[in-house]
Amino acid sequence: MYSTGQAVVYASYGVCVISAIEKHDFSGEDIEYYVLRPINDHKNTFYVPTSNSALVNKMRPVFSHEEAEELIKVMPDENSIWIDDEAARKEAYSSIIDSGDRHELVKLIKTLFIHKQKLAEQHKQLHSTDERFLNNAENMLFDELAYALGISREEVIPYIEAHI
Repeated sequence: MYSTGQAVVYASYGVCVISAIEKHDFSGEDIEYYVLRPINDHKNTFYVPTSNSALVNKMRPVFSHEEAEELIKVMPDENSIWIDDEAARKEAYSSIIDSGDRHELVKLIKTLFIHKQKLAEQHKQLHSTDERFLNNAENMLFDELAYALGISREEVIPYIEAHI
């Protein structure tokens, strides 16, 4: 069970703070909800039923400063996961985004960043779907790193570069 004030990552929406745990009647019965407020989007609020394990499982605690440092240390060792078949690539990359697995997100970002650089050398652009995957993965991972390290989102890449 999570508690009020705790920072969590919720699905692909990024870092949220649990602002309250309260009952609401959205569907004809009083249900207890985690009230999540994204730290970088003050317009949205997510209501996650505490009794809905499928939705609660999309929440996970933000990692600690030490865990963030450890992830940064292993970033250079993560392998590329490029998939030539577009449909298979879309399915695999969607699964990574949905899982929120930090190491898989690093692999995805690394893969798409390298592919984007290769295409740029040929005066081509990354496919729009791949660009969306890259942006989603960066937003998810970099927001969590920024929160865990106590730095701004803009400082994440320079921080990573300085520590690998």
